[in-house]
Parts: sequence; structure tokens; C-alpha cells
Amino acid sequence: MTPEQLANLTHLRRARDLMDREYASPLKVANLAQAALMSEAHFAREFRAAYGETPYSYLMTRRIERAKWLLRRGDLSVTEVCFEVGCSSLGSFSARFTELVGETPTAYRARDHSGLAPVPGCVAREITRPRRPLVRIEEASAAKPVPE
Repeated sequence: MTPEQLANLTHLRRARDLMDREYASPLKVANLAQAALMSEAHFAREFRAAYGETPYSYLMTRRIERAKWLLRRGDLSVTEVCFEVGCSSLGSFSARFTELVGETPTAYRARDHSGLAPVPGCVAREITRPRRPLVRIEEASAAKPVPE
């Protein structure tokens, strides 16, 4: 790894740490790029290359991760959880939650989570971390007919 690549990675980590800390705040790519000392376009390209997803996707995954914890706790409604994690639209929150988790926030909240009670928080976080479904190129091209 070149010194320049190492410096870029350090700056990207600074922006990623900002997203991890301030996930509930309205974060814009411009602010994240500024934290990484990069232009917006360069930041978005470098972030995706380093972490395998866009900054927005990473931020939403963090928000959904926190939402899962709040829903397991059970003392907040789905709407309250939506706003607590920084989402401004219940519809968008529910759609992204369902995409990443595989069930609606309401269904997730209603499920029994007592099996996670004896598990340390750091392990539970890893076990319940939302995972973006992998789409293979062959599957994607099979799903879309190629125009002739």
C-alpha cells in the first residue's frame, strides 16, 4: 500500500467513525467528504472502493443496526425508533429495514428475542448486524431481459 493510499484510508476511517457516532444526525455527503479531506465525488468513489458500499448505504446499515437493538428492547414504537435512529420517513425506514433484515420492523419487534439475553452486547451486535443481500451478476442479468 502506498503512503497516499494509506493516508486516504485514514481519512476515510475518520468519516466512517463520524457516521458511526452521529448516525442519528442528518449527515450529508458534503460533511463526510469534508471530514475525509476529499471532494464529494472522490470521497464517494474511495469509500465504495474501501468498504464495498456507498456512504449512504453504510449509514443506513448503521441506522438499521441500531433500530434492531431498539426494537428488541421493546419500549418504543416503530415510528419512535424510526425517528430515534435519524430517519425522517417511516416508509423509507420500513422499506430499508425489510430489505436488510428480511422482515418488517413490526414483525421483528414482535418476535421473541430472549435467546440474545445471555449474549454479550458486542457479540449480539455482530450476530444481528444487517447484511446486504449479495446479488450475483448472472442473477441480475437473468432477471432483466436484454433489449434486442
